[in-house]
Amino acid sequence: MPQYARYLSNPRASSHSLPSYLSRYPSANTFTLAFVLKACSNLLAFEEGQQVHARVFRSGFGSNPYVQTGLVNFYAKCENMALAKKVFYEIPQRNLVAWSTMISGYAMMGSVNEAFGAFREMQRVGIVPDEVTMVSVISACAAAGALDIGRWVHAYIEKLMIEVDIVLSTALVNMYAKCGCIEKAKELFERMPVKDQKAWSTVIVALAVHGLAEEALEAFSRMGESKVKPNHVTFVGILAACAHSGLVSEGRRYWSSMIESGIEPSIEHYGCMVDLLCRASLVGEAYNFVQTMPFSPNAVIWRTLLVGCQKNKMLHKGEIAAEQLLALEPLNTENYILLSNLYASVSQWEKMSHVRKMMKEKGIKGVPGCTSIEIDGFVHEFVMGDWSHPEQKEIRQVLKDISERVSGSGHEPNISDVLHNVADEEKGTYLCEHSERLAIAYGLLKTKAPAPIRIVKNLRICSDCHEVTKIISKIYEREVIVRDRVRFHKFVNGTCSCIDYW
Repeated sequence: MPQYARYLSNPRASSHSLPSYLSRYPSANTFTLAFVLKACSNLLAFEEGQQVHARVFRSGFGSNPYVQTGLVNFYAKCENMALAKKVFYEIPQRNLVAWSTMISGYAMMGSVNEAFGAFREMQRVGIVPDEVTMVSVISACAAAGALDIGRWVHAYIEKLMIEVDIVLSTALVNMYAKCGCIEKAKELFERMPVKDQKAWSTVIVALAVHGLAEEALEAFSRMGESKVKPNHVTFVGILAACAHSGLVSEGRRYWSSMIESGIEPSIEHYGCMVDLLCRASLVGEAYNFVQTMPFSPNAVIWRTLLVGCQKNKMLHKGEIAAEQLLALEPLNTENYILLSNLYASVSQWEKMSHVRKMMKEKGIKGVPGCTSIEIDGFVHEFVMGDWSHPEQKEIRQVLKDISERVSGSGHEPNISDVLHNVADEEKGTYLCEHSERLAIAYGLLKTKAPAPIRIVKNLRICSDCHEVTKIISKIYEREVIVRDRVRFHKFVNGTCSCIDYW
Protein backbone atom coordinates (compact mmCIF):
# COMPACT_ATOMS: atom_id res chain seq x y z
CA MET A 1 0.00 0.00 0.00
CA PRO A 2 1.43 3.44 -0.94
CA GLN A 3 2.54 5.63 1.95
CA TYR A 4 -0.10 8.25 1.19
CA ALA A 5 -2.77 5.49 1.09
CA ARG A 6 -1.79 4.47 4.60
CA TYR A 7 -2.26 8.11 5.55
CA LEU A 8 -5.99 7.68 4.90
CA SER A 9 -6.27 5.50 7.99
CA ASN A 10 -5.01 8.38 10.11
CA PRO A 11 -7.96 10.02 11.94
CA ARG A 12 -6.39 13.43 11.32
CA ALA A 13 -7.04 12.93 7.61
CA SER A 14 -10.80 12.91 8.07
CA SER A 15 -12.88 15.41 6.14
CA HIS A 16 -13.27 17.83 9.06
CA SER A 17 -9.48 18.22 9.28
CA LEU A 18 -8.97 18.98 5.60
CA PRO A 19 -8.01 22.55 4.68
CA SER A 20 -11.08 24.70 5.22
CA TYR A 21 -11.33 25.62 1.55
CA LEU A 22 -11.88 22.01 0.55
CA SER A 23 -14.20 21.31 3.47
CA ARG A 24 -16.57 23.95 2.15
CA TYR A 25 -16.52 22.35 -1.30
CA PRO A 26 -17.05 18.59 -0.94
CA SER A 27 -17.33 18.23 -4.73
CA ALA A 28 -13.96 19.85 -5.42
CA ASN A 29 -12.70 19.07 -8.92
CA THR A 30 -9.19 18.57 -10.25
CA PHE A 31 -8.71 22.30 -10.84
CA THR A 32 -9.61 23.06 -7.22
CA LEU A 33 -7.32 20.36 -5.88
CA ALA A 34 -4.40 21.49 -8.05
CA PHE A 35 -4.97 25.08 -6.90
CA VAL A 36 -4.95 24.14 -3.20
CA LEU A 37 -1.86 21.96 -3.68
CA LYS A 38 -0.05 24.92 -5.20
CA ALA A 39 -0.99 27.02 -2.18
CA CYS A 40 0.32 24.30 0.16
CA SER A 41 3.56 24.23 -1.86
CA ASN A 42 4.05 27.98 -1.60
CA LEU A 43 3.40 27.92 2.16
CA LEU A 44 5.43 24.73 2.72
CA ALA A 45 2.32 23.42 4.51
CA PHE A 46 3.31 19.76 4.62
CA GLU A 47 0.55 18.39 6.85
CA GLU A 48 -2.18 20.27 5.01
CA GLY A 49 -0.78 19.13 1.67
CA GLN A 50 -0.87 15.53 2.80
CA GLN A 51 -4.52 16.02 3.73
CA VAL A 52 -5.15 17.28 0.20
CA HIS A 53 -3.32 14.21 -1.12
CA ALA A 54 -5.63 12.02 0.92
CA ARG A 55 -8.62 13.83 -0.59
CA VAL A 56 -7.16 13.28 -4.07
CA PHE A 57 -6.77 9.57 -3.38
CA ARG A 58 -10.31 9.14 -2.05
CA SER A 59 -11.88 11.24 -4.81
CA GLY A 60 -10.36 9.13 -7.57
CA PHE A 61 -8.40 12.05 -9.04
CA GLY A 62 -5.04 10.39 -8.44
CA SER A 63 -4.54 9.69 -12.14
CA ASN A 64 -5.10 13.28 -13.28
CA PRO A 65 -1.79 14.62 -14.70
CA TYR A 66 -2.33 18.16 -13.39
CA VAL A 67 -3.02 16.92 -9.87
CA GLN A 68 -0.14 14.44 -10.03
CA THR A 69 2.29 17.13 -11.14
CA GLY A 70 0.96 19.37 -8.37
CA LEU A 71 1.70 16.62 -5.85
CA VAL A 72 5.24 16.17 -7.18
CA ASN A 73 5.79 19.92 -6.88
CA PHE A 74 4.32 19.97 -3.37
CA TYR A 75 6.56 17.19 -2.02
CA ALA A 76 9.62 18.62 -3.79
CA LYS A 77 9.03 22.10 -2.34
CA CYS A 78 8.68 20.51 1.11
CA GLU A 79 12.01 18.73 0.49
CA ASN A 80 10.54 15.25 0.65
CA MET A 81 12.04 13.92 -2.56
CA ALA A 82 11.26 10.30 -1.65
CA LEU A 83 7.50 10.96 -1.89
CA ALA A 84 7.96 13.32 -4.85
CA LYS A 85 9.79 10.55 -6.70
CA LYS A 86 7.12 7.98 -5.76
CA VAL A 87 4.29 10.13 -7.12
CA PHE A 88 6.35 11.08 -10.18
CA TYR A 89 6.88 7.49 -11.28
CA GLU A 90 3.17 6.75 -10.88
CA ILE A 91 2.40 9.29 -13.63
CA PRO A 92 1.83 7.20 -16.79
CA GLN A 93 2.57 10.02 -19.24
CA ARG A 94 5.26 12.22 -17.71
CA ASN A 95 5.36 15.53 -19.57
CA LEU A 96 7.90 18.36 -19.61
CA VAL A 97 6.34 20.08 -16.59
CA ALA A 98 6.54 16.90 -14.49
CA TRP A 99 10.18 16.27 -15.43
CA SER A 100 11.12 19.91 -14.82
CA THR A 101 9.45 19.77 -11.41
CA MET A 102 11.48 16.73 -10.37
CA ILE A 103 14.75 18.25 -11.60
CA SER A 104 13.92 21.50 -9.81
CA GLY A 105 13.26 19.57 -6.59
CA TYR A 106 16.67 17.93 -6.70
CA ALA A 107 18.25 21.26 -7.57
CA MET A 108 16.68 22.98 -4.55
CA MET A 109 18.33 20.36 -2.32
CA GLY A 110 21.68 20.65 -4.10
CA SER A 111 21.53 17.02 -5.29
CA VAL A 112 23.38 17.54 -8.55
CA ASN A 113 23.93 13.85 -9.33
CA GLU A 114 20.21 13.12 -8.93
CA ALA A 115 19.17 16.26 -10.85
CA PHE A 116 21.52 15.48 -13.70
CA GLY A 117 20.45 11.82 -13.66
CA ALA A 118 16.79 12.87 -14.01
CA PHE A 119 17.78 15.24 -16.80
CA ARG A 120 19.55 12.47 -18.73
CA GLU A 121 16.60 10.12 -18.20
CA MET A 122 14.29 12.83 -19.50
CA GLN A 123 16.44 13.04 -22.65
CA ARG A 124 16.35 9.26 -23.11
CA VAL A 125 12.54 9.20 -23.16
CA GLY A 126 12.48 11.92 -25.80
CA ILE A 127 11.28 14.94 -23.79
CA VAL A 128 12.87 18.13 -25.14
CA PRO A 129 13.80 20.54 -22.30
CA ASP A 130 13.02 24.25 -22.31
CA GLU A 131 14.68 27.20 -20.60
CA VAL A 132 12.81 26.51 -17.33
CA THR A 133 14.25 22.99 -17.17
CA MET A 134 17.74 24.24 -17.92
CA VAL A 135 17.57 26.85 -15.14
CA SER A 136 16.90 24.00 -12.68
CA VAL A 137 19.80 21.89 -13.97
CA ILE A 138 22.15 24.87 -13.97
CA SER A 139 21.05 25.78 -10.42
CA ALA A 140 21.89 22.27 -9.23
CA CYS A 141 25.36 22.58 -10.76
CA ALA A 142 25.81 25.93 -9.02
CA ALA A 143 24.79 24.55 -5.63
CA ALA A 144 27.26 21.67 -5.88
CA GLY A 145 30.04 23.56 -7.64
CA ALA A 146 29.90 21.01 -10.46
CA LEU A 147 31.75 22.91 -13.18
CA ASP A 148 32.22 20.10 -15.69
CA ILE A 149 28.52 19.23 -15.69
CA GLY A 150 27.66 22.92 -15.83
CA ARG A 151 29.88 23.42 -18.87
CA TRP A 152 28.30 20.42 -20.57
CA VAL A 153 24.81 21.76 -19.89
CA HIS A 154 25.81 25.18 -21.23
CA ALA A 155 27.10 23.57 -24.43
CA TYR A 156 23.88 21.54 -24.67
CA ILE A 157 21.81 24.73 -24.42
CA GLU A 158 23.77 26.26 -27.28
CA LYS A 159 23.59 23.07 -29.37
CA LEU A 160 19.80 22.82 -29.09
CA MET A 161 19.48 26.60 -29.53
CA ILE A 162 17.30 26.80 -26.42
CA GLU A 163 16.20 30.38 -25.85
CA VAL A 164 18.56 32.00 -23.36
CA ASP A 165 16.35 34.57 -21.70
CA ILE A 166 17.42 36.87 -18.89
CA VAL A 167 16.56 34.27 -16.22
CA LEU A 168 18.67 31.55 -17.82
CA SER A 169 21.51 34.01 -18.52
CA THR A 170 21.55 35.02 -14.87
CA ALA A 171 21.52 31.37 -13.79
CA LEU A 172 24.57 30.73 -15.99
CA VAL A 173 26.41 33.72 -14.51
CA ASN A 174 25.60 32.43 -11.03
CA MET A 175 26.69 28.88 -11.91
CA TYR A 176 30.10 29.87 -13.26
CA ALA A 177 30.69 32.18 -10.30
CA LYS A 178 29.76 29.52 -7.74
CA CYS A 179 31.93 26.98 -9.55
CA GLY A 180 34.93 29.27 -9.16
CA CYS A 181 35.05 30.59 -12.76
CA ILE A 182 34.48 34.24 -12.00
CA GLU A 183 36.09 35.38 -15.29
CA LYS A 184 33.59 33.31 -17.30
CA ALA A 185 30.77 34.65 -15.14
CA LYS A 186 31.85 38.21 -15.85
CA GLU A 187 32.14 37.48 -19.57
CA LEU A 188 28.59 36.11 -19.77
CA PHE A 189 27.26 39.01 -17.72
CA GLU A 190 28.83 41.59 -20.03
CA ARG A 191 27.30 39.83 -23.05
CA MET A 192 23.77 40.07 -21.66
CA PRO A 193 21.84 42.56 -23.83
CA VAL A 194 19.50 43.43 -20.96
CA LYS A 195 20.47 43.36 -17.29
CA ASP A 196 17.74 43.55 -14.69
CA GLN A 197 17.89 43.95 -10.92
CA LYS A 198 18.53 40.25 -10.32
CA ALA A 199 21.31 40.05 -12.91
CA TRP A 200 23.18 43.03 -11.44
CA SER A 201 22.70 41.73 -7.89
CA THR A 202 23.95 38.27 -8.90
CA VAL A 203 27.20 39.56 -10.38
CA ILE A 204 27.81 41.94 -7.45
CA VAL A 205 27.37 39.12 -4.92
CA ALA A 206 29.62 36.90 -7.07
CA LEU A 207 32.39 39.49 -7.16
CA ALA A 208 32.04 39.98 -3.41
CA VAL A 209 32.46 36.33 -2.45
CA HIS A 210 35.47 36.09 -4.77
CA GLY A 211 37.08 38.98 -2.89
CA LEU A 212 36.95 41.34 -5.89
CA ALA A 213 35.68 44.30 -3.90
CA GLU A 214 36.76 47.07 -6.27
CA GLU A 215 35.04 45.35 -9.18
CA ALA A 216 31.90 44.84 -7.10
CA LEU A 217 31.83 48.55 -6.24
CA GLU A 218 32.35 49.43 -9.89
CA ALA A 219 29.48 47.14 -10.92
CA PHE A 220 27.27 48.82 -8.34
CA SER A 221 28.11 52.21 -9.83
CA ARG A 222 27.36 50.95 -13.35
CA MET A 223 24.05 49.56 -12.11
CA GLY A 224 23.06 53.05 -11.02
CA GLU A 225 24.17 54.51 -14.34
CA SER A 226 21.93 51.95 -16.08
CA LYS A 227 18.95 53.27 -14.10
CA VAL A 228 18.41 49.88 -12.41
CA LYS A 229 17.43 50.33 -8.78
CA PRO A 230 19.36 48.22 -6.25
CA ASN A 231 17.39 45.95 -3.92
CA HIS A 232 17.89 44.08 -0.66
CA VAL A 233 20.20 41.49 -2.26
CA THR A 234 22.29 44.12 -4.04
CA PHE A 235 23.18 45.81 -0.77
CA VAL A 236 23.95 42.49 0.93
CA GLY A 237 26.45 41.92 -1.88
CA ILE A 238 28.02 45.37 -1.76
CA LEU A 239 28.33 45.34 2.06
CA ALA A 240 29.84 41.84 1.93
CA ALA A 241 32.35 43.06 -0.66
CA CYS A 242 33.42 45.83 1.70
CA ALA A 243 33.65 43.38 4.61
CA HIS A 244 35.85 40.89 2.74
CA SER A 245 38.33 43.59 1.78
CA GLY A 246 38.39 45.82 4.86
CA LEU A 247 36.72 48.81 3.17
CA VAL A 248 35.24 50.26 6.34
CA SER A 249 34.55 53.84 5.20
CA GLU A 250 33.03 52.58 1.96
CA GLY A 251 30.83 50.15 3.89
CA ARG A 252 29.53 52.93 6.11
CA ARG A 253 28.80 55.03 3.05
CA TYR A 254 26.83 52.26 1.35
CA TRP A 255 24.90 51.60 4.58
CA SER A 256 23.80 55.24 4.61
CA SER A 257 23.00 55.10 0.89
CA MET A 258 20.82 52.03 1.42
CA ILE A 259 18.78 53.71 4.14
CA GLU A 260 18.45 56.90 2.07
CA SER A 261 17.13 54.84 -0.85
CA GLY A 262 14.26 53.63 1.32
CA ILE A 263 15.44 50.06 1.91
CA GLU A 264 14.91 49.03 5.52
CA PRO A 265 17.97 47.14 6.81
CA SER A 266 17.35 43.44 7.39
CA ILE A 267 19.17 41.00 9.67
CA GLU A 268 21.46 40.14 6.72
CA HIS A 269 22.49 43.77 6.29
CA TYR A 270 23.23 44.15 10.00
CA GLY A 271 25.23 40.94 9.83
CA CYS A 272 27.35 42.32 6.99
CA MET A 273 28.10 45.51 8.93
CA VAL A 274 29.04 43.59 12.08
CA ASP A 275 31.31 41.39 9.95
CA LEU A 276 32.87 44.47 8.33
CA LEU A 277 33.67 46.07 11.69
CA CYS A 278 34.90 42.88 13.36
CA ARG A 279 37.23 42.01 10.49
CA ALA A 280 38.71 45.50 10.81
CA SER A 281 39.25 44.92 14.57
CA LEU A 282 36.57 47.50 15.43
CA VAL A 283 34.89 45.01 17.75
CA GLY A 284 33.77 47.58 20.31
CA GLU A 285 32.02 49.57 17.60
CA ALA A 286 30.49 46.38 16.23
CA TYR A 287 29.21 45.48 19.69
CA ASN A 288 27.62 48.91 20.12
CA PHE A 289 26.17 48.67 16.61
CA VAL A 290 24.41 45.44 17.55
CA GLN A 291 22.77 47.22 20.48
CA THR A 292 21.05 49.58 18.03
CA MET A 293 19.35 46.80 16.07
CA PRO A 294 15.53 47.01 16.00
CA PHE A 295 15.28 43.22 16.40
CA SER A 296 17.15 40.53 18.29
CA PRO A 297 20.50 39.52 16.79
CA ASN A 298 20.62 36.03 15.32
CA ALA A 299 23.25 33.36 15.90
CA VAL A 300 25.31 34.51 12.89
CA ILE A 301 25.77 37.98 14.36
CA TRP A 302 26.69 36.71 17.84
CA ARG A 303 29.11 34.22 16.27
CA THR A 304 30.74 37.00 14.23
CA LEU A 305 31.18 39.05 17.39
CA LEU A 306 32.64 36.07 19.24
CA VAL A 307 35.21 35.50 16.48
CA GLY A 308 36.10 39.19 16.56
CA CYS A 309 36.52 39.09 20.33
CA GLN A 310 38.73 36.02 20.10
CA LYS A 311 41.01 37.60 17.51
CA ASN A 312 41.30 40.77 19.58
CA LYS A 313 41.47 39.00 22.98
CA MET A 314 38.39 40.76 24.37
CA LEU A 315 37.31 38.30 27.05
CA HIS A 316 34.38 40.12 28.66
CA LYS A 317 32.51 41.02 25.47
CA GLY A 318 33.37 37.62 24.04
CA GLU A 319 31.75 35.85 26.98
CA ILE A 320 28.61 37.96 26.57
CA ALA A 321 28.45 37.06 22.88
CA ALA A 322 29.03 33.38 23.69
CA GLU A 323 26.28 33.38 26.32
CA GLN A 324 23.79 34.76 23.80
CA LEU A 325 25.03 32.38 21.12
CA LEU A 326 24.74 29.27 23.28
CA ALA A 327 21.23 30.32 24.31
CA LEU A 328 20.23 30.38 20.63
CA GLU A 329 22.21 27.31 19.52
CA PRO A 330 22.99 25.16 22.57
CA LEU A 331 23.87 22.09 20.47
CA ASN A 332 26.11 23.65 17.81
CA THR A 333 29.65 22.31 18.21
CA GLU A 334 31.19 25.24 16.34
CA ASN A 335 30.00 27.65 19.03
CA TYR A 336 31.83 25.72 21.75
CA ILE A 337 34.98 25.59 19.64
CA LEU A 338 34.86 29.37 19.23
CA LEU A 339 34.36 29.87 22.97
CA SER A 340 37.24 27.49 23.68
CA ASN A 341 39.44 29.46 21.28
CA LEU A 342 38.47 32.68 23.06
CA TYR A 343 39.69 31.26 26.36
CA ALA A 344 42.85 29.89 24.74
CA SER A 345 43.62 33.33 23.26
CA VAL A 346 43.76 34.86 26.75
CA SER A 347 45.32 31.79 28.44
CA GLN A 348 42.20 30.94 30.44
CA TRP A 349 42.99 27.21 30.43
CA GLU A 350 40.62 26.20 33.23
CA LYS A 351 37.68 27.84 31.48
CA MET A 352 38.71 26.18 28.24
CA SER A 353 38.70 22.80 29.98
CA HIS A 354 35.25 23.58 31.39
CA VAL A 355 33.94 24.15 27.84
CA ARG A 356 35.22 20.73 26.80
CA LYS A 357 33.67 19.12 29.87
CA MET A 358 30.36 20.84 29.16
CA MET A 359 30.38 19.48 25.61
CA LYS A 360 31.05 15.97 26.84
CA GLU A 361 28.27 16.15 29.42
CA LYS A 362 25.78 17.40 26.86
CA GLY A 363 26.84 14.79 24.34
CA ILE A 364 27.14 17.49 21.69
CA LYS A 365 27.86 16.40 18.16
CA GLY A 366 28.13 18.99 15.44
CA VAL A 367 27.43 19.05 11.74
CA PRO A 368 30.38 17.18 10.21
CA GLY A 369 32.56 18.99 7.75
CA CYS A 370 31.71 17.80 4.25
CA THR A 371 33.66 18.67 1.12
CA SER A 372 32.76 17.76 -2.44
CA ILE A 373 34.79 17.60 -5.62
CA GLU A 374 33.58 16.89 -9.14
CA ILE A 375 35.58 14.36 -11.15
CA ASP A 376 34.54 13.24 -14.63
CA GLY A 377 30.99 14.52 -14.26
CA PHE A 378 30.32 12.94 -10.86
CA VAL A 379 30.34 14.70 -7.49
CA HIS A 380 32.31 12.89 -4.77
CA GLU A 381 31.68 13.85 -1.13
CA PHE A 382 34.17 13.46 1.70
CA VAL A 383 33.54 13.62 5.45
CA MET A 384 36.23 13.59 8.11
CA GLY A 385 36.87 10.06 9.35
CA ASP A 386 34.72 8.45 6.64
CA TRP A 387 36.83 6.01 4.67
CA SER A 388 34.02 4.40 2.70
CA HIS A 389 35.24 5.76 -0.65
CA PRO A 390 36.16 2.89 -3.02
CA GLU A 391 39.58 4.47 -3.61
CA GLN A 392 40.31 5.13 0.05
CA LYS A 393 43.63 3.20 -0.06
CA GLU A 394 44.98 5.45 -2.81
CA ILE A 395 43.64 8.57 -1.06
CA ARG A 396 45.46 7.60 2.14
CA GLN A 397 48.69 7.29 0.18
CA VAL A 398 48.29 10.78 -1.31
CA LEU A 399 47.47 12.17 2.16
CA LYS A 400 50.65 10.63 3.51
CA ASP A 401 52.67 12.25 0.73
CA ILE A 402 50.99 15.61 1.40
CA SER A 403 51.70 15.34 5.13
CA GLU A 404 55.38 14.51 4.59
CA ARG A 405 55.95 17.26 2.05
CA VAL A 406 54.04 19.90 4.07
CA SER A 407 55.98 18.97 7.22
CA GLY A 408 59.20 19.15 5.21
CA SER A 409 58.35 22.73 4.30
CA GLY A 410 58.52 23.63 8.00
CA HIS A 411 54.78 23.87 8.69
CA GLU A 412 53.67 23.36 12.29
CA PRO A 413 50.01 22.28 12.64
CA ASN A 414 47.66 24.79 14.25
CA ILE A 415 45.86 22.48 16.70
CA SER A 416 43.72 25.14 18.40
CA ASP A 417 40.69 24.29 16.25
CA VAL A 418 40.71 20.66 17.41
CA LEU A 419 38.45 20.39 20.44
CA HIS A 420 39.26 16.83 21.51
CA ASN A 421 40.84 15.69 24.74
CA VAL A 422 43.72 13.91 23.02
CA ALA A 423 47.46 14.38 22.67
CA ASP A 424 48.79 17.08 20.36
CA GLU A 425 50.14 14.47 17.94
CA GLU A 426 46.65 12.95 17.61
CA LYS A 427 45.20 16.42 17.07
CA GLY A 428 47.57 16.77 14.12
CA THR A 429 46.12 13.55 12.73
CA TYR A 430 42.59 14.97 13.05
CA LEU A 431 43.66 18.00 11.01
CA CYS A 432 45.22 15.81 8.30
CA GLU A 433 41.88 14.05 7.87
CA HIS A 434 39.72 17.18 7.53
CA SER A 435 37.26 16.81 4.67
CA GLU A 436 38.93 19.49 2.53
CA ARG A 437 42.26 17.60 2.77
CA LEU A 438 40.54 14.40 1.60
CA ALA A 439 38.95 16.17 -1.36
CA ILE A 440 42.20 17.89 -2.35
CA ALA A 441 44.04 14.57 -2.08
CA TYR A 442 41.46 12.99 -4.38
CA GLY A 443 41.85 15.88 -6.79
CA LEU A 444 45.63 15.36 -6.87
CA LEU A 445 45.05 11.64 -7.41
CA LYS A 446 42.56 11.95 -10.27
CA THR A 447 43.63 15.10 -12.16
CA LYS A 448 46.84 16.39 -13.67
CA ALA A 449 48.43 19.83 -13.86
CA PRO A 450 47.63 22.45 -14.98
CA ALA A 451 43.93 21.64 -14.29
CA PRO A 452 42.79 23.51 -11.16
CA ILE A 453 41.44 21.55 -8.21
CA ARG A 454 38.00 22.90 -7.25
CA ILE A 455 36.31 21.90 -4.00
CA VAL A 456 33.19 22.99 -2.09
CA LYS A 457 32.96 22.82 1.72
CA ASN A 458 29.81 23.17 3.83
CA LEU A 459 31.66 24.93 6.67
CA ARG A 460 34.31 27.63 6.95
CA ILE A 461 37.77 26.35 6.08
CA CYS A 462 39.88 26.06 9.25
CA SER A 463 43.02 28.15 9.69
CA ASP A 464 45.36 25.16 9.48
CA CYS A 465 43.78 23.81 6.29
CA HIS A 466 43.99 27.30 4.82
CA GLU A 467 47.72 27.45 5.52
CA VAL A 468 48.33 23.89 4.32
CA THR A 469 46.42 24.52 1.07
CA LYS A 470 48.69 27.49 0.37
CA ILE A 471 51.67 25.16 0.77
CA ILE A 472 50.07 22.47 -1.41
CA SER A 473 49.49 24.99 -4.21
CA LYS A 474 53.21 25.75 -4.19
CA ILE A 475 54.87 22.36 -3.70
CA TYR A 476 52.51 20.55 -6.10
CA GLU A 477 52.32 23.52 -8.51
CA ARG A 478 48.53 23.28 -8.62
CA GLU A 479 45.88 25.99 -8.46
CA VAL A 480 43.32 25.13 -5.77
CA ILE A 481 39.96 26.89 -5.57
CA VAL A 482 38.00 26.43 -2.35
CA ARG A 483 34.40 27.54 -1.90
CA ASP A 484 33.56 27.44 1.78
CA ARG A 485 30.51 28.65 3.66
CA VAL A 486 31.71 32.25 3.59
CA ARG A 487 33.62 32.93 0.37
CA PHE A 488 36.02 31.72 -2.31
CA HIS A 489 39.72 31.16 -1.74
CA LYS A 490 42.00 30.86 -4.77
CA PHE A 491 45.37 29.35 -3.86
CA VAL A 492 48.22 29.90 -6.32
CA ASN A 493 51.95 29.38 -5.73
CA GLY A 494 51.72 29.61 -1.95
CA THR A 495 49.34 32.57 -1.69
CA CYS A 496 45.58 32.98 -1.34
CA SER A 497 43.32 35.50 -3.03
CA CYS A 498 41.91 36.51 0.38
CA ILE A 499 45.39 37.80 1.35
CA ASP A 500 44.73 36.08 4.70
CA TYR A 501 41.93 38.57 5.42
CA TRP A 502 39.06 36.16 5.99
